[in-house]
Amino acid sequence: MPEIPEIRAHCERLTDAYGGTELAKFRSLSFTALKTFAPPPEAAAGLPLDRVTQRGKYIRLHLGDLAFVVHLMQGGRLRDDAKQGRKPRGGLARWTFADGRALLLTEPGTEHRAGIWVVEGDPESQEPIAGIGPEADTVTATELASLLGQHSMRLHGFLRNQRILAGLGRRLANEICYAARLSPFVTTSKLDAADAEALVAAIASTVAEGLAYDRTRQDMSSSADRPSVVHGRAGQRCPDCDCDDEIRSVTYRRYRVDYCPARQTEGRVLADNTTSKFLK
Repeated sequence: MPEIPEIRAHCERLTDAYGGTELAKFRSLSFTALKTFAPPPEAAAGLPLDRVTQRGKYIRLHLGDLAFVVHLMQGGRLRDDAKQGRKPRGGLARWTFADGRALLLTEPGTEHRAGIWVVEGDPESQEPIAGIGPEADTVTATELASLLGQHSMRLHGFLRNQRILAGLGRRLANEICYAARLSPFVTTSKLDAADAEALVAAIASTVAEGLAYDRTRQDMSSSADRPSVVHGRAGQRCPDCDCDDEIRSVTYRRYRVDYCPARQTEGRVLADNTTSKFLK
């Protein structure tokens, strides 16, 4: 699933390409796409697209007092729609602009979990954004230490919980734990101020690296393309020349936690199954 770097860079591209362009019409191509009924999306017709912004894992298209809030889910994409076909493959919704160009929301497969909300006024106070945590790369070490103490859970899950920190997913959680030299399974309430500082630095560096990469692209990157040191590299040698170990993983039904034992778990290797007794 796209995280802060990919979504933020894509919002910048969309603002550069479509900012100031008047919206002619919006059309939902799937009955599952539009999650709200008021205000109606037609109310945005005739308004210029002011900007496109990222909040957590959401894309926000701002038009005056209205905003379309888009969640791409796992495989959704919001991209230029050059053909503007009547039934585009995987098409969920289309924004057509007065200059003839269009944006198309697509999602492969048949589940169609990507969604669009139309909100009026402050998007922060309304669904689906209301209640999510601060942007992960904006919290201070003091603020993060407080959050760690308030939510006693495994660190990897803490980093991915959108109601605690917004914008991080599986890849960045793996990379952050590695960069901070912390076990992904350590209990957050056991972490101290120094650990919070290490995590803030790791969040900043990993987000910055991903953002720098995606800003070089003309479209949103795929998961396999995104820069990683540990994520998806199980079985490879750890790049830390001091540890001389290999990347290991704990596999779940829908995702995998990757880590380096020498660097993160004091050399202990965790059993690769969901019923293991995890390292605390």
